[in-house]
Amino acid sequence: MNEEALSNIELLKEIAEFLNNETEQCDMLHGALKKLIKGTSFTTGWIFFIEEGGKHQLASYEDLPESLENNGCELMHNGGCWCVNRFRQGKLTKASNIIECQRIEKAIDEKRGETDGITYHATVPLQSGDEAYGLLNVAAPNKTHFSKDELALLESVAFQIGSAIKRIALTKKEQEIALLAERNRLARDLHDSVNQLLFSLTLTARGGAEMTSEEQVKETFQTVQTLAQEALSEMRALIWQLRPHGLENGLVEAVKGYSDMLGLTLEAKVEGVISLSSKVEEVLWRVSQEALNNCKKHAGVNTIHYLLKDDGKKVSLLIQDKGDGFQYDEAQPLPSIGIESMKERVKSLGGTFLMKSALGKGTKLTVEIPY
Repeated sequence: MNEEALSNIELLKEIAEFLNNETEQCDMLHGALKKLIKGTSFTTGWIFFIEEGGKHQLASYEDLPESLENNGCELMHNGGCWCVNRFRQGKLTKASNIIECQRIEKAIDEKRGETDGITYHATVPLQSGDEAYGLLNVAAPNKTHFSKDELALLESVAFQIGSAIKRIALTKKEQEIALLAERNRLARDLHDSVNQLLFSLTLTARGGAEMTSEEQVKETFQTVQTLAQEALSEMRALIWQLRPHGLENGLVEAVKGYSDMLGLTLEAKVEGVISLSSKVEEVLWRVSQEALNNCKKHAGVNTIHYLLKDDGKKVSLLIQDKGDGFQYDEAQPLPSIGIESMKERVKSLGGTFLMKSALGKGTKLTVEIPY
């Protein structure tokens, strides 16, 4: 076994050890890429994630030439190229030489800066079993061809990265399941203990008010009863948030149940065949909760229009009331933590969040999440 082969084996061991210890995907990708570039003759590299719909995302990069890093890596984020197109078409299944880098060509044409002598790059899909996540690309100055040994090394590294991505995804899934189980346990405990105690307190206060003839004592019992009933309503809402009854029958059924509990009338409509992933359903459920809570507290009306639509490419949610509304300027900071939370949840899935409201004209909330 020659010296280069031994060096590659040591590099693969080093990368594998790093990937096994790293739990944050962003740090994992950058660290693995950095080790690969440092331990080989490659001088730059980048990783694209490619979604099922074909959209690509620059997930990580190391030592990009000035022309590709220009203007916030604009050319890397936008436009097409041979490697991404071949991946989308299912024609890229192993490490390959790419004849020319279209992004470099465009950078030269637009005079975006130095290319560091790079015109070609090698590319290899990031895979784990039947799942493919994206591409690993590497390049070196004045290099127009990558040897079989170099491509074999890239395939090994890409396999390690793909396996690590899958491991992190499975770990997150396990964490989500554990979180759901804990929510269910907490909801059961609250229902069986605090909820029952508040209900008993309500009955006791009502009985005390009926048993006494002293007006001052009666008023005290009635105040206790009112406070206990309010606390009971808040507790039931909290239990709903932890474990929504009806979500197993679909998002709309769960939202209907929640609106009934709040004393709201939900005029719900569904368009298209709704088949949501657990992540999308969770976000839409939390957004619906917060929107209905806001309607209950601030709208001054009980009727809410609710539209859930699936056009095959994205799911859209519209929640609208014709109540009091409020002065809202999208350019200004959002007026409440609840609204900011809704926006961040939607943004985390690559979706868009839009709210329109004006005094006396009600509030309209629109959410779109691609898939």
